[in-house]
Amino acid sequence: MSLQIFTIPSHGLAQVWFSKRISCKTRLSRVLATSPSSTLLHMDESNNNLPKSIKGFDSRGSLNSLYADSMLRQASTVGIIGGISTDSTLNFVRKLEDWSSKDGESSLPVVLCSDPKLKKELLLYEENSYPSLYHRVKRTPADQNQIVENLRNKRRSLERCGAKLILMPCHIAHTWYDEVCEGSSVPMLHMGDCIVKELEEAKMKPLEAGNPLRVGVMASSATLSAGFYQERLQNNGFEAVLPDKATMEHTVIPAIEAMKRDDMEGARNLLRIALQVLLVQAVNVVVLGSDEMRELLPGDDPLLKKCADPMDALARSAIKWAESLC
Repeated sequence: MSLQIFTIPSHGLAQVWFSKRISCKTRLSRVLATSPSSTLLHMDESNNNLPKSIKGFDSRGSLNSLYADSMLRQASTVGIIGGISTDSTLNFVRKLEDWSSKDGESSLPVVLCSDPKLKKELLLYEENSYPSLYHRVKRTPADQNQIVENLRNKRRSLERCGAKLILMPCHIAHTWYDEVCEGSSVPMLHMGDCIVKELEEAKMKPLEAGNPLRVGVMASSATLSAGFYQERLQNNGFEAVLPDKATMEHTVIPAIEAMKRDDMEGARNLLRIALQVLLVQAVNVVVLGSDEMRELLPGDDPLLKKCADPMDALARSAIKWAESLC
C-alpha cells in the first residue's frame, strides 16, 4: 500500500490516499487503510485562519477544491475528531473502512481531523486525574475551556468540509460532549448512547433474579469521574457497577503504572484481576471505556467475551446511520 501526502506544516491540510498495492512498510500503513476518497485534516488550532500562500501553495484554493470534492458532497460523509492516541484513532478509521466495505471497497466516505495540540491537552487532563502517578512532576492544570473550544473548532471544520455525521473516537473527549455538539448543524454520536443501545438489543437477563441487569464500567479515573457511561446506563434501566477504591488503588492504578514503565505483562495481569473483581459482583458484562486497557488484552483472551467496547459500538452505529440513508 503506497502512501502519498500533501501537507502544509503547522496550519493546513493533508490529503491521504492509498493505492491497492502494498509497498509501504511503515507502522502507519499497517494501521490505517483508507479508501481513495478519504481525507485527513491535520490542523494546528493556534491559527484558525489558513495562510493565503505557503511556499507557493495556495492553501485557500486547495481548501476550496477540497470542499468541492465529490466525496465531501456525499450524504454519508463521516467526520472524525482525533483523540489522545493516534494509533487508537487510526484503528477506529480502519474498522470503519473494513466493516463498511462492500465487494472489497469501502462505502463510507471519511474525513479525519487531527491536532497534536488537542492531543496534548486531552492527555494532560487525563494524567492530572492520577496525581499519585505524576506527583514528582510539576504539571500545569488542563484548561477545560480551551479543550472545549478546540473540540468545537474541529467540529466546525468538519462541518465546513461536508461531514454529515461527527464522531469522537476518544473516551475522555466525551466529558465535554454536550458543550461540543451545542450549535452543531449535523448529528454527533455519543459512545455511551451507542453501547447502551447495543446492550439493550442484546436482551440479556440479570444474573440475579429480581434485580436490574448489572453492567460494570472499567475506565480511567478521568472517564469514571466524568460519569457519562454510568449516567446513560442508569437512565436506561441498567445498574452501573464501578471499581471500588481498593480495586482502583491496588489493581487499576498499578496497571497504569506498569504500562508507563512498559511492563505490559504486569499491566495485563493486573487488569485481568480488576475485571474479575467486577465480574464476581453478578455483572453480566463490563464496558471497557479505555483503549489502553483494551489493547492490553489479546484478541483470544476469554475475559474479552465478557467485555463490551464502546469504540466498536460507535463504529457500528455510524455504519448503520450511513446504511439508513440508502
